[in-house]
Amino acid sequence: MAAKRVGILTGGGDCPGLNAVIRAVTRKGIDTYGFEVIGVLGGWKGMMERKSMPLDLNAVSGILPKGGTILGTSRTNPYNEENGEAIVIESMGRMKLDALIAIGGDDTIGVAHKLSESGLNLIGVPKTIDNDLDGTDQTFGFDTAINIVTEALDRLHTTAESHHRVMVVEVMGRHAGWIAVEAGIAGGADMILIPEEPFDLNAVCESIKKRHKRGKTFSIMVVAEGATTPDEGLILQSKEKDAFGHVRLGGIGPVLGEEIEKRTGFETRVTVLGHVQRGGTPTAFDRVLGTRFGIAAIDLVGVGEFGKMVALRGTEIVAINLKDAVSKLRTVDMRLYDIAKVFFG
Repeated sequence: MAAKRVGILTGGGDCPGLNAVIRAVTRKGIDTYGFEVIGVLGGWKGMMERKSMPLDLNAVSGILPKGGTILGTSRTNPYNEENGEAIVIESMGRMKLDALIAIGGDDTIGVAHKLSESGLNLIGVPKTIDNDLDGTDQTFGFDTAINIVTEALDRLHTTAESHHRVMVVEVMGRHAGWIAVEAGIAGGADMILIPEEPFDLNAVCESIKKRHKRGKTFSIMVVAEGATTPDEGLILQSKEKDAFGHVRLGGIGPVLGEEIEKRTGFETRVTVLGHVQRGGTPTAFDRVLGTRFGIAAIDLVGVGEFGKMVALRGTEIVAINLKDAVSKLRTVDMRLYDIAKVFFG
């Protein structure tokens, strides 16, 4: 009997830790189960176009500390393409894949869920820099991101204090402000603005003025890209939408910086960290979590338990239904935000 062929793909934005998952799936898939492991190139786009590469032990040797994904990625949505689902189903047959492991966020896992409902053998692995996938307590890549932002805040503190400036730092966070809150607390931010709680710009400026009146000559503000005021919508880079209907955010930092300087009279500078947050080598935590997810995913294939996503619950790795994984977004625990607020102003 021929060995099972197991495909693996990475979809959506890249993040540190993806290669740890790929490595773990490949190593245990080959060594323990005798599977053939096939890497699908370029996410769901590669699946539709049947672009792949064989993954053996040599192919995954040395990739653990590398950021990004050796398989490449895309934001292609098969359900936004003509006959997309049928093409993916046909591709599974033509590529002779017995199962497929999809690593990604809400969009990628959502596609996996639909395909699973159509009868394909799918396993999901959660991945999102924003840490907003509800089915898991944490996703890999998030720890790396908050460490990068924290280091940036440490560096900005020194120049802000030297020049007596307000520093506005824009970070990722479309619908959830996990990066802003956790990095803001760790980096000693004087104000943190998140999507979960619309902010009053006048109140923000008054807080900065109050801080300066008590003798502080600088302020550090962290703002998530998806933060809004009660009266204004999202600040957009472009009104164009991707294949999953998302507009491109970004630009709230410069808008805030200009308004703060105008309303307070304090010199203000803006830093937009952008893709720096998701690039480079993963932290030890993300390497370990990615490895644990990969091992759990290939074990589910080994026992034939499909339609599941691996998840971190407490300290344990568990399997949950794909449907439950994408039922809602995981937003910031406001008790954590209340802790951050203690240090505002």
